[in-house]
Amino acid sequence: MKREKIIQKIEEYKAIMPSFVLEYYQSKLAVPYSLSTLFEYFKEYQRFFSWMIDEGISEADKISEISLDTLEHLRKSDVERYITHLREGTLQNTFASQRGLSQATINRTITSLSSLFKYLTEEVEGLDGEPYFYRNVMKKVSTRKKSETLAARAENIKPKLFLGDETAEYLNYIDEHYEHTLNSKTRARTAFLKNKERDLALNAIILASGIRLSEAVNINVGDLNLRTRRVEVTRKGGKRDSVNIASFGIPYLERYLEVRKAKYNPEKTQKALFLTNFKGQSNRIDASSVEKMVGKYSQAFKIKVSPHKLRHTLATRLYAETNSQVLVSHQLGHASTQVTDLYTHIVDEEQRNALDKL
Repeated sequence: MKREKIIQKIEEYKAIMPSFVLEYYQSKLAVPYSLSTLFEYFKEYQRFFSWMIDEGISEADKISEISLDTLEHLRKSDVERYITHLREGTLQNTFASQRGLSQATINRTITSLSSLFKYLTEEVEGLDGEPYFYRNVMKKVSTRKKSETLAARAENIKPKLFLGDETAEYLNYIDEHYEHTLNSKTRARTAFLKNKERDLALNAIILASGIRLSEAVNINVGDLNLRTRRVEVTRKGGKRDSVNIASFGIPYLERYLEVRKAKYNPEKTQKALFLTNFKGQSNRIDASSVEKMVGKYSQAFKIKVSPHKLRHTLATRLYAETNSQVLVSHQLGHASTQVTDLYTHIVDEEQRNALDKL
């Protein structure tokens, strides 16, 4: 979804939300949470609050009238009943036609509600300097992780990674071959030629640094230092980090910077590195556009993947080269090495395949 559309939708949600949710929203903007994350959280809050009214848990007539007292005295059994409704697809009224949600989606629902309750019980300051209330029912609600071993997950992910020479082959495909798959007189070809350098730079910086999609689209021109081959990004939780870029990505970034001003005509106040044009105005490219762009190129090259798989590609290649989970976790911006266990399984499989060829 375009950034402008997300902002519009957020404004629509803000108009129907209780005041404490609006306070939460302002607080998280300062962290900062991404607009897409806050948009998804608003959707979850609307669904949950609507269910509370339908079930008679809240006596409010509309969402904006739901009280803090209702949330303070919400029972664990109520939240568990809501989760069951989501899983079994038995929500009434507005959600009667909705089918049961996946466990991954339900986990995201719990995460969004946990974030709100943590804010209300720990982070916010009322007039007396204290949180609005202290009883956090969401601390009693657990999530169930998807039942899948790291080895199984590695096996599923591996075909979607551009390992070894495929990283360079993928970028070269976009650079020299993708144009030939398009009709010479189509609008798609015109758009590709205009945005070719930008698209290559975006693919290259994720493949060469492993930064997240949200981190990539939020890069400003001043955050990039090609001389030192580093880029400053805002990690989850609002922490700033300086990330190394592999040398193979630098030429693509240089090429884009050479044409950025001429092709996108940005205002002097436009700080965003990666731009798009809309109605004659240069704007920061949004995450959904990059998702579609990466999907388009990767599908034409080999298999449709997301920008997150490009991040996995960098992590796997870096681990194969260094055999260090610590280095990989630092490169990806993880607080611990636990998340990087996945890459050891992917590389182990690569090594086994290599042995079979001896």
